Amino acid sequence: MTQNRIRVLHSLAPPDGRTRFIDQMTEGAPDDVEVRYFSWKKALKGDYDVLHLHWPEFLTRDQRLSKRVGKRQAMRATLLMTRMRRIPIVRTVHNLHPHEDGGRAERRLLNAIDRRTAVFIKLNPTTQLEPQMHGVTILHGHYRDRFAHHPRSEREKGRILYFGLIRPYKNVDKLIELYARRERPGTSLRIVGSPGRELREGISALIDAHQAVSGRLEFVDDDVLVREITAASLVVLPYAEMHNSGAALVALSLDRPILVPRTPSNSALADEVGDAWVRQYDGDLTEEVLMSALAAADELGSEERPKLDGRDWVAIGRLHRDVYHDAIAGAKDRGRR
Repeated sequence: MTQNRIRVLHSLAPPDGRTRFIDQMTEGAPDDVEVRYFSWKKALKGDYDVLHLHWPEFLTRDQRLSKRVGKRQAMRATLLMTRMRRIPIVRTVHNLHPHEDGGRAERRLLNAIDRRTAVFIKLNPTTQLEPQMHGVTILHGHYRDRFAHHPRSEREKGRILYFGLIRPYKNVDKLIELYARRERPGTSLRIVGSPGRELREGISALIDAHQAVSGRLEFVDDDVLVREITAASLVVLPYAEMHNSGAALVALSLDRPILVPRTPSNSALADEVGDAWVRQYDGDLTEEVLMSALAAADELGSEERPKLDGRDWVAIGRLHRDVYHDAIAGAKDRGRR
């Protein structure tokens, strides 16, 4: 390790101008933490002090069998190399389990990654780890500073928004179907995000079938995202599974309330920022819940803001640095035994 400087390889691509978690890792990093971006060549070379994993399942997936096998072999080689060189692995627990099952071979590899991981970073205090896992809590940062220079739209009362990646477990089709059951004068539903190939045709057909529903089915740049979110009165994230949500923090950072399923992590977020900003529902989303949440959102004053204290990126960067220092020291201690 270079003196007084920690080289961290994140299993993420570099920032591309669109808000992603790597922006938080990069912009919040202290001067003595050098952020590096992932490639298998870099991972296997081992020219870093800490390997920081995010969504490790995505590193080993590919539609082509040969590519998938090659990525899994590269991951096994990386695990072996980091063990031999005493390079600690830190993992951010974005979700408890992969949203799509990658099969038995992937599960075995993910279990091997877990066994090699020195520290698991929880994004909220409700995350439950296995007893043998060493975990620390570092809250997901807000995006207020990042979005500050983008022009905002004027809020439109009655406008409901879903934004973000569109995947089966996120229930975007069910949200559209629920909203479109009857005419709702003075309201509209907007869908902004990129669907998987298996969903694009169906989502497009649902949007086209109702005059009050509109969509932009692509991954949008930050300036567009800010305009879309601030034009809405309520953001709805009707996921079937919800543990940590960057989309929730994006909406709250732009002072827009969210409607989400009741989960331990969402309840903790509601306790932190206020029930007026995080409205929860039990079971399946219903018309009554949706329209009640919209009416409450329309009543929020334009000067009101959710409380996001403790989610400053600079403070979060320092907390990550402390984790890296401890992980490196722990790896050295184990090597002396």
